[in-house]
Amino acid sequence: MKALVFGGNGFIGSHLVERLAGAGHVVRVYDQVCRKSTAAGAVEQITEAFGAVSPMRRALAGVDVVYHLVSSTMPGTSLDPTADIEANLIGTVHLLELMKEMPTKRIVFISSGGTVYGEPEHVPILEDHPLLPLCSYGVVKVAIEHYLRLYRRLHGLSPTILRPANAYGPNQSHIGVQGLISTVLRKIKDGTAVTIWGDGSAVRDYIHVCDLVDLCLLAGESDQCGPFNVGSGQGHSVCRVLDIIREVVGTVPDIHFAPGRPLDVSRNILDVTRVRAAFGWKAAISLPEGIRALWQWMNEQPNGLESGGRS
Repeated sequence: MKALVFGGNGFIGSHLVERLAGAGHVVRVYDQVCRKSTAAGAVEQITEAFGAVSPMRRALAGVDVVYHLVSSTMPGTSLDPTADIEANLIGTVHLLELMKEMPTKRIVFISSGGTVYGEPEHVPILEDHPLLPLCSYGVVKVAIEHYLRLYRRLHGLSPTILRPANAYGPNQSHIGVQGLISTVLRKIKDGTAVTIWGDGSAVRDYIHVCDLVDLCLLAGESDQCGPFNVGSGQGHSVCRVLDIIREVVGTVPDIHFAPGRPLDVSRNILDVTRVRAAFGWKAAISLPEGIRALWQWMNEQPNGLESGGRS
């Protein structure tokens, strides 16, 4: 299989590229950021802006499956809807327009189980829950999902939509806007304080990036279509995550609690029955195990935790 990974140098993308190459697949990375791959196999790198039609057309040549992991924003930074739409939604429509004219019809899109549903009516959240996001990041993810369904119906595309919970693991950004776990661990290493939005009672589902990319590989090799929640199926409050970090590391940084933000929901736990049935997949790495492995990885890095990417 030859895979094209948009956003292949970002947080999730870098792990996916390594996993694909390790499984013997031919991998082509398309990213606006150039980074030397550590994957075992040969990886072709294309450094271009997402949405640039001519480079994307060339990148699609000979490809069996497309992985779409690009996002120039995150939930807390998607404050300019116009820029969000131009960078992420329009670029995706350009990609789909190219795919409808080319042999490549298979696409795996990384959406967001943490934002597309908004404040849930019930938990755990099923895939048929209303999509009522509270931030532009989530709105754009939902719009892309709708376009994927449209292009499936009108042009024969074969899309799998993965809605992951809060992913964490090596290579994740530690700048304080992406990833509670990585940010807190980085603050411990730096000896600096961390700001928590709200009182720490917000509940989230967490998924280790290695579990997530294992599913991405299965999705790319399958013919399954439609949306799938991807998580552990368990919820942990922010305070509980801090407790686990204290148990693993022996300490936590100074915590400053700030008023909650309108974009943050109080509770988000994903029902993962459908993805387990379709792919025979389940999250294998527990939260304490994943935090312990991440802390060990961070301490083995000569320059500390990498900045990671947004994809």
